[in-house]
Amino acid sequence: MTERQLIYLYTDGASSGNPGPGGYGAILRCGNYEKELSGGFACTTNNRMELLAVIKGLEAVKWEHARIIVTSDSSYVVNAINQGWLEGWIRRGWKKVKNPDLWQRLLPLLRRHEVSFQWIRGHNGHPENERCDALAVAAGQGAVSKGVTLPPDEGYINEQQTD
Repeated sequence: MTERQLIYLYTDGASSGNPGPGGYGAILRCGNYEKELSGGFACTTNNRMELLAVIKGLEAVKWEHARIIVTSDSSYVVNAINQGWLEGWIRRGWKKVKNPDLWQRLLPLLRRHEVSFQWIRGHNGHPENERCDALAVAAGQGAVSKGVTLPPDEGYINEQQTD
């Protein structure tokens, strides 16, 4: 059996206001194959979009046990994985953890694949990070231009996607 090629996943999230309209962007690359993903929400936070970008990218991988390198400018996401915060949150039963719904959605994806995370400085000329940022910002602006709003009592937990 031959070893599968390495998959590169570049991600970014953005929000205008925190909470406010926002979006995520992701680029999957494997050999000559490349796919861009994005989505916008009427009311969300930057950290939720950073995390959702990773989730959406990993969900798009159809292979089992793929080798994936995630590159993100989100210290929140990268440190949660690389510094073991996620394991601590699980042990403590998700007490005082922001975005537990998304972290719990990420867990099976991390178990399904061999995933490593690397942090890069955002807005520093990294071509894929700049492209992901542009996708995220455009998706967030699309949420505003489409007039998608949430009732005031729902908050950002019940985002409405506009992609």
